[in-house]
Amino acid sequence: MKKIVTFGEVMMRLNPEGYLRFVQADRWEVSYAGGEANVAVSLAGYGVEAAFISKVPAHEIGQSAINELRRYGVDTSGVVRGGERLGIYFAEKGASQRASKVIYDRAGSAIAKAKAEEFDWEKIFAGADWFHFTGITPALGGELPAICLAACQAAKKLGLTVSCDLNYRGKLWSREAAGACMAGLMPYVDVCIANEADAKDVFGIVAEDTDLEAGKVNHEGYISVARQLTERFGFQKVAITLRGSLSASDNDWAAMLYEGGQACFSPTYRVHIVDRVGGGDSFAAGLIYGLMNGYDQQKTVNFAVAASCLKHSIEHDFNLMSVAEVESLAAGNASGRVQR
Repeated sequence: MKKIVTFGEVMMRLNPEGYLRFVQADRWEVSYAGGEANVAVSLAGYGVEAAFISKVPAHEIGQSAINELRRYGVDTSGVVRGGERLGIYFAEKGASQRASKVIYDRAGSAIAKAKAEEFDWEKIFAGADWFHFTGITPALGGELPAICLAACQAAKKLGLTVSCDLNYRGKLWSREAAGACMAGLMPYVDVCIANEADAKDVFGIVAEDTDLEAGKVNHEGYISVARQLTERFGFQKVAITLRGSLSASDNDWAAMLYEGGQACFSPTYRVHIVDRVGGGDSFAAGLIYGLMNGYDQQKTVNFAVAASCLKHSIEHDFNLMSVAEVESLAAGNASGRVQR
């Protein structure tokens, strides 16, 4: 069985019930989330041996996050215990023309105060085939940029495939800081994953003839972005998700996988959204699963997009779908009819 290691922050997510606004809420739903944790949960559900590395407080709230990951089959034995608090984020789900909102309360979290000596990467990567992280993790500051670099260096030394989702978060750091830090990490990355805005925000690379706000996506523009990223950093593969935002409730959703100068595009799904948070992470997990299992370029991007399409129908961040369910959608079974 293939093994993946992911590294990042796990947070408590608090959201009002249904589509209530923050100011309406008198009770909150609790779940747990984080870019790399979401990927680990998805892959564990697909039968991959998935280990998540982080640092959480030793108290009961930290343990609750660990318990939730274990519930879905993720190996948390390498998680460091310590620090004073678990990061929190508040999510308000949008609807129609009202956008979703996220408010972070993660300053001073356990992982943000992690120390490099707390992670023995050669030991952590023993028996692993793949390492995944996102641009969110170094954005948390402290020693995390150096810790991510050490992890990437160890992974390459041991022959692991390294993937990174750029995942730019403007509430965590500036474009200039992101570009400088991520440029130092990218030479170790084999598979780069981005959405329609990340390449612009982090590296100033723009898709031509594309209007993100209007949901206008130009395929040739994205091929150009992937080519520029590959030429600059030497990636083996670049995957770019293509979201046409019609409203907060309805999106067009597709992706491109670029490899060896060739681009493959997935089918486009018209998605009615239940919860879009975690959609990019579910795409990353589907992409990794396809590549781990030797799928060809077209089958890989089709599987990844189908996985992410299904995630948009699930409350909270984790994508709780099976391989069979994803394959069914990828094969064209999109009717949503009751299964009896």
